Amino acid sequence: MSEYKLETDSALETEQLAQKLATLLKPGDVVTLEGDLGAGKTTFTKGIANGLGVKRNVSSPTFTIIKEYEGELPLYHMDVYRLENSDEDIGFEEYFNGNGVSVVEWAQFIEEYLPDERLNIKINYVDEHTRELELRATSTHFEWVINELVS
Repeated sequence: MSEYKLETDSALETEQLAQKLATLLKPGDVVTLEGDLGAGKTTFTKGIANGLGVKRNVSSPTFTIIKEYEGELPLYHMDVYRLENSDEDIGFEEYFNGNGVSVVEWAQFIEEYLPDERLNIKINYVDEHTRELELRATSTHFEWVINELVS
């Protein structure tokens, strides 16, 4: 499937890109976010939340693993870092097949639970302000999403 790379030059630009992405997502869509600590995964998720009309402040669900936010579409924000080397299924399928958008940070730790159709985004830290985002579609729907996002 297709891959696309782009750069953002500030946290605001990263958030605005994610906000635009949110307007292209539909219920049941899954977006995975990879990247080192401080790369901007939560900033990106805040942008998605804004694009979905979420009013609450979005913060990383490191200790709760999943936070739910109400917007025009529900947002299921997952930080599964603490599930490394765990085979615990905390009902992922219900979220992934639900009526909202799932954003999964550190998704490699729950690979076996992830749906085949998803948008994988890797955020690379370039310098204090710049991030390189690698977007990889695993379905025609997400190829369309990427094409709309970058056009």
